[in-house]
Amino acid sequence: MSSTGLTGLETVNDLLLYRLGRLVSTGGSLVVRLCEGQFGITRREWRLLAQLALRPGLSPTELASLASLDKARTSRAIGGLVDKGLLERRPLPQDRRQAELALTAAGQALYEQLMPEARRINRELLAPLSAAELVQLDDLLNRLQAHASLVVQHNDEQLPRVQRHKGGRGRFTAGDSR
Repeated sequence: MSSTGLTGLETVNDLLLYRLGRLVSTGGSLVVRLCEGQFGITRREWRLLAQLALRPGLSPTELASLASLDKARTSRAIGGLVDKGLLERRPLPQDRRQAELALTAAGQALYEQLMPEARRINRELLAPLSAAELVQLDDLLNRLQAHASLVVQHNDEQLPRVQRHKGGRGRFTAGDSR
């Protein structure tokens, strides 16, 4: 008898990242509809806005790291938030080329409106779990995140770099022996 699920890993449907991706896609669709439909911002912009509500004065690089986004996507999202009047860049006095980021009054107000709705969605998604299971899930997610960082470090030199700006490493064609 073969095992299935996270221990068997027989199909793509058993892979942890695939399953988590499906969960994010399903549950995240509610957040996308909330952000875009009701508040006029993207989910990526929401991630940045929420991080800055917690930690005003971050540099764009620090914000990208906290939000787990690359610098280019972060830069575009920052530009969108600035254009919408939700975020401001403040040049640093010691180096005018550097800036810190902060929410505007409108950005803070949007955060204060959106966050309770995000909490509500989160509570609904977690509703099937008991209090003990929530504590366990939180611990497991923290452990997996810490271990994922180690796995990335360990495999960093072994895997090729992604070059999205060039369309990836190249397109696969039948007969390739990658």
